[in-house]
Amino acid sequence: MKLGIINGWSEGCIKYVHDKGLEAVEFCVNDKYDSNEFLAQAQAIKGYSEKYGVAVGSIGRWGMDRIDDNGDVIPEALQHDKNLITAASIIGCPVYNCGINYTDSKSFFENCEIAINYFKTLVDFAKDKNVKIASYNCDWANFVIEPKVWEPVLSAVPELGLKYDASHCLRRGGNYLKEMLDFGDRIYHFHLKGSVYIDGEHYDDAPAGLDQTDWKTVMDILYTKNYDGMLSIEPHSSYWEGKKGQWAIDYTINYFRPFIMPEDYEYSDNPYMP
Repeated sequence: MKLGIINGWSEGCIKYVHDKGLEAVEFCVNDKYDSNEFLAQAQAIKGYSEKYGVAVGSIGRWGMDRIDDNGDVIPEALQHDKNLITAASIIGCPVYNCGINYTDSKSFFENCEIAINYFKTLVDFAKDKNVKIASYNCDWANFVIEPKVWEPVLSAVPELGLKYDASHCLRRGGNYLKEMLDFGDRIYHFHLKGSVYIDGEHYDDAPAGLDQTDWKTVMDILYTKNYDGMLSIEPHSSYWEGKKGQWAIDYTINYFRPFIMPEDYEYSDNPYMP
């Protein structure tokens, strides 16, 4: 696994990730960004990645409607996704995260069929580009967020994976450990974002490690499911900003560093196992 963080794609942003001692960065090229402009910068971003030894662990696009009110694909949205998949291929990024919005004019079954066809289109487009497609489990312009949808969609698109964030499951009142147990072999990218609930009410998206998430058990499931992708720190709290926020990032890095087995870990077989 590689420990990393969400950040921008300028040289300064990637240098920041390097200076924090992190191995990877995630880009969120959300709906407010022009994918054509990002694609035009792909070669330069690849250069920054190589210069500082920071891998690009994933690229994603949140908040964009991909399906119109009639249940038809929005051509401009599909092109944005294709542009970013192409950019990921150029940069050497292995995962592209996206979602599918729900259309009220269609039934749940019909929406699932729409999602299946859209994801198949992206998977087919990405096949020769060494990029895997993952559906994020956030409900921002997306309904493919939980087991009742994953079961029909993931079974129909075996190449499709998940970008998983336990905090989104908690917001829905779900069981993130059970979801990870059942779908852990489909996780392609993983967010580290904390959660604090008091008397059953959401209080804070706290820095990971300063929250109530059972991170030790989370890491056990990731290891036993043979996850080998990026652990992406997502600072997301309005309480933790400025100097305090930067300290919190350092805290999260130091908290998770001992959980990560070094790639060059050396061991010898023990002839006696009790």
